[in-house]
Parts: sequence; C-alpha cells; structure tokens
Amino acid sequence: MAGVLERFKLDRKVALVTGAGSGIGRAIAEALAQAGASVVLCARREAPLLEAQARIEGGGGKAACVPGDVGERGSLGALAESAARPFGAIDIVVHAAGLNHRQHVDDVTDEAWDEQLEVMLTAPFFLSRHLVGGMKQKGWGRILNIASLQSYRAFVNGTAYGAAKGGVVQLTRHMAEAWSPHGITCNAIAPGFFPTALTAPVYKDTARLERLANQTAIGRNGELADLQGTAVYLCSPASDYVTGQTLPVDGGFTAK
Repeated sequence: MAGVLERFKLDRKVALVTGAGSGIGRAIAEALAQAGASVVLCARREAPLLEAQARIEGGGGKAACVPGDVGERGSLGALAESAARPFGAIDIVVHAAGLNHRQHVDDVTDEAWDEQLEVMLTAPFFLSRHLVGGMKQKGWGRILNIASLQSYRAFVNGTAYGAAKGGVVQLTRHMAEAWSPHGITCNAIAPGFFPTALTAPVYKDTARLERLANQTAIGRNGELADLQGTAVYLCSPASDYVTGQTLPVDGGFTAK
C-alpha cells in the first residue's frame, strides 16, 4: 500500500487546465506540475500561457500550451485532441476558465448571458465528455470544476455569473453520478475572494475588501496559494473516495 504522501503525487499523470493563463487556473496548473503532473495549459491568449509554461518549466515541471476558446462549443472536440498531443491522453481536467460581465439584473444582455453560461457551465460538461473516454480506458480520472461563493449566495450584478456557478455545483454531482463507477471522480472548489482579474473591481475598493475579510472566520481574504493544496488533493489518488462534492475554500465565509 502506498504511503499517505505518495497518494498526493501526480507522477505520470497528464492534466489539462483551462483558464491557465492567469489567476486561479494558473495557480492550480503550477500546483499540479509541482506535484508531478505534465500540464497542458489552455486559454484564449497565447502570451500568458507561454509565461505560465516558462514559470513551470523553470521550476523543473513539464508544461505545454494549447490556446483555445472553451466558449466555442463546436471546437471542444478538436481542443481535446490537441491537448492529448504533447504528453498523451488526459487524466485530469480542471475547468477554471471564467468571466463576469457584472451587469445589473435589468441590463443583462442575451450575449452576456449566453457567453457566461457557455464558458462556465456548458464547456465543463462538453469538454469533459470529450475526455472521459480515455479516462474510462485507464479506469482512473479526475474532473475538477470551479464553483463560487455565488453558487450559494446572490451578489449585486452577478445574475448570469451566479446562475452559471450555481449550475456548476449540480453539474458536479451529475458528472460524479455518471462517471465515478468508471474510476472518474468529479468535484468542485468554491473559492472565496482571491486576487484575480475577475475580482479586480472588488480589490480596488479597500473598504469593501476589508468588510469581506471581516465576514470570514479567519479574518482575511484569500491568496492564490491557499487553493493549491485543495486542488492537488482533489486531483490526486488521495481523494479516491471523494466525488460529487463542492468544497468551499473561503476562509469560513460561508460558515458565518
């Protein structure tokens, strides 16, 4: 039987991370690489991916870039095929691509609604479905979704974003129910407030940021490193018996 620490290692595993050019996706990609996985980085813009790749390789890890837009449903099959070329079939997929238009409920446009649900709810399902065939053949796989505080609570100007993230929690359960008998677990992380491009407007308001920190049990907002251990756990053999769950990493925000 492997020792406890051995079960957190991802040697010989291949991970695809969407939204890997910055923020949460990049932090998780770096963590998976440090745990031993070969990581395929995906986002729309190539330049940030190359920066992330250089950082991972500079630390002794393995990474490759596959630019792509997960909001284009018809291209997800080709994206899945491209992702398997650098290191082989995908064992782990992390759906971290996201966007938030922050429109008032009375001003939500058709285009903004469709784009947010397509990227954050539709893409995790259809891209995963393109990848689970290879995972079934191996009898092992990991799907990690990114939920949100807005999966559970309503925030101002977050109607479409919250609807997408609420759906992620239930989608996670359904994917787990369907695919876990094949050795493929599906879980989600629900981050609190972290410094990313999506939360930049919040971080410019120091008074609001302080109020949010005071709403946590710990008394501070998150740092991207706070997500990395949870991500490695949920993507590793250490979590073999955990599936269909959404784990808040929010400093106790939802506990108060």
